[in-house]
Amino acid sequence: MVLLKCPVCGGDVQVDDNALPGEVIEHECGALLEVYMKDGKLALRVAEQIGEDWGE
Repeated sequence: MVLLKCPVCGGDVQVDDNALPGEVIEHECGALLEVYMKDGKLALRVAEQIGEDWGE
């Protein structure tokens, strides 16, 4: 496990060592966080929200 900080609330987030970039994790503060690689290490950023287009 890797211990990272939530970019929204600053709280601790435990991420599996084998987490893949692009994985989305929901933190206890309600933020959806995306795992990505930064300087060869796992990091977290706020996941982009993709809304439904309802076929428009």
